[in-house]
Amino acid sequence: MPRLAAALRGLAVAATALALTNAAAPPGTAAVPRPSGGTPAAAGTKASATAKAPREFVALRDVDPTIRQEMRYFTPHNFMGVPVTGYRQPLCILTRDAARALHRAQLSFLRRGYTLKVYDCYRPQQAVNHFVDWAEDLGDQRMKGEFYPRIDKSTLFRDGYIAEKSGHSRGSTVDLTLVRLPGLPTRPYIPGEPLTKCYAPKAQRFPDNSLDMGTGFDCFDTLAHTLDPRVQGQQRANRLRLKEGLERAGFQNYDKEWWHYTFTPETFPDTYFDFPVSRRSLSLAFKVRGSFVP
Repeated sequence: MPRLAAALRGLAVAATALALTNAAAPPGTAAVPRPSGGTPAAAGTKASATAKAPREFVALRDVDPTIRQEMRYFTPHNFMGVPVTGYRQPLCILTRDAARALHRAQLSFLRRGYTLKVYDCYRPQQAVNHFVDWAEDLGDQRMKGEFYPRIDKSTLFRDGYIAEKSGHSRGSTVDLTLVRLPGLPTRPYIPGEPLTKCYAPKAQRFPDNSLDMGTGFDCFDTLAHTLDPRVQGQQRANRLRLKEGLERAGFQNYDKEWWHYTFTPETFPDTYFDFPVSRRSLSLAFKVRGSFVP
């Protein structure tokens, strides 16, 4: 345990330094277009296009700096092949309740030698609009070989892979996985490099330091369904490990994506936000004994 405590302290120091560095980054240019993945919107929902987040939103790193962040939509390694509109920094933003619940889950995983890693958290409506615009452009299939090799792009809306609203925009939904500690960082994706099917054996897929969940993140395929009966052995055990740990902390899984979880009850169950993913979107946190307290 002394070694684990020391390792956690080291991670916290490094993550806090990175957070302060990110805070100084320029904000970029705002975009206000039209929404993916995830549960469909309910009738009567509201939209918010404010440039600032309500005070209920926090940076996950300020609540738990030990949770790893590999924010895919800030990079070109996603199903579109380009950075996504609205992601100005590689930063996980969540409602305070969801972030605290994720911290509780992380403590449990750390005791067993694992860490959570997030791929996506709060997602602005402008990013979802970018997904929709991309899906309507049937000529752009540059990432098909990895993310939707068996799916005809013309069916993405019908099959529910892309939608005009996303639960991520409400702030309590997160896409994530588990990494066995110590877990070396995943290498960056190089645009134009050869693609491998997202459901290929782990050794053949794009490298990811996570546990083998049977498919990669954002795999548009029925094999990504959390309890797909074809996924067995260690892959199924890994999915269940993630699912059971998050459910104990109050999260619910979207059964068509093993990586997709929503904390309930949601802080904003019927509001979709559009502020950009940036430190500057958040209310200032204050410091107590060198730690951020959102």
